[in-house]
Amino acid sequence: MNFNYPKNEKLKSKNTIDLLFSEGKSVSKYPLRLVYVENPSENEILKFGVSVSKKYFKKAVDRNYFKRILRECYRLNKTILLENIEKNYAIMFFYQTKERLTYQEINEKTVLLFEKFISELKK
Repeated sequence: MNFNYPKNEKLKSKNTIDLLFSEGKSVSKYPLRLVYVENPSENEILKFGVSVSKKYFKKAVDRNYFKRILRECYRLNKTILLENIEKNYAIMFFYQTKERLTYQEINEKTVLLFEKFISELKK
């Protein structure tokens, strides 16, 4: 399986991001939250972005650290999503706590969150 995170999978379109925040649905598994919206205009099956709140981590160094971890968890576990979705989706991934969880804890929560997201889509 290809475990890369190419440029064309990155969520960069301002219009798509605005659409995510205005019409997106959300799934949570504390401390992670995933906001998603169907994205019919894109070629890629997934567009993915991450966000860490400035409210919880004042220093950019800390925010960047958690963003790197979130991207890495996505990169290693995106096969869960790709095997189970048929439509194109834009997804934004949030880290929403002051707690400094370890990589292993965040990775476990990511897998649970992706499984919850898939079960939500199948409803």
